[in-house]
Amino acid sequence: MNTMNTMNTMISHRLPEFKETSARILFMGAACVCILAVVLICLFLLVNGVPAIAEIGLFEFLSGTTWRPASSQYGIAPMIVGSLYVTAGALIIGIPFGLLTAIYMARFASPRVLRIMRPAMELLAGIPSVVYGFFGLMLIIPLIRLFSEKVLGAGVPGMSILAASLLLGIMVLPTIITVSYASLKAVPESYYEGGLALGANHERCVFKLVVPAAGSGIMAGIILGMGRAVGETMAVIMVIGNQPRMPTGLLEGARTLTGNIVLEMGYAADLHRGALIGTAVVLFVFILLINVLFYLLSRKVRS
Repeated sequence: MNTMNTMNTMISHRLPEFKETSARILFMGAACVCILAVVLICLFLLVNGVPAIAEIGLFEFLSGTTWRPASSQYGIAPMIVGSLYVTAGALIIGIPFGLLTAIYMARFASPRVLRIMRPAMELLAGIPSVVYGFFGLMLIIPLIRLFSEKVLGAGVPGMSILAASLLLGIMVLPTIITVSYASLKAVPESYYEGGLALGANHERCVFKLVVPAAGSGIMAGIILGMGRAVGETMAVIMVIGNQPRMPTGLLEGARTLTGNIVLEMGYAADLHRGALIGTAVVLFVFILLINVLFYLLSRKVRS
């Protein structure tokens, strides 16, 4: 009997330790799988894309303005510029509206309004990209055509960088709003109360104390929004015009890096296929540089 009691006592003491060790192993395994997936993606891109870039020539590949696979001309400068224009336009539209909406939801909206806005943001985030694309085709592009005819006096096709920027600006709103809202709500209430105690009004406490304190979280939301804008493909293909030429204006058609890969990968072969994978390498490096830049900026904001 004493032996059984001793064994039960030992098991009861070691069970929490066993659970903790099992959880640690499980979490470590999940982290290793994620890291392995990233490493495999990097290896695939480098092994298949770098030889093609070397054969074409790095300078010619990055700075060439002609993409004509039939003539063995693989310059992706127009796609790089198109991606930069579209991403910048989306952020110019999305950041102010997204940040102000998050501030309103966190510090100004009544509980009744908040009960409506939060499900609306979640619904907006769950809409498929192709639905956004149809929305752009049916509403944004006709509005651009009407604007060009009434204001500029000259009709344009409507499929353009401006259409893609407006559409992506709407698509990044849920990401920026959700992450910024969570960051603003995570700021200790003592910050706000301390500002009120010193004589500041509600608006000054929010914009001078709460918003700066949530700066790193807001920056994370902007990073995620930029990642959504850079990586979006289907909706952009439907409204941008997909013309592999150097953009000359916001009302002109263009092509992005992601669109270039999707449109031609289905029938590409040999060097053409390698050039498309090389385009993915450039896109990967581009996103990596953006993340590093914003990581450094977020550290500066936290300090």
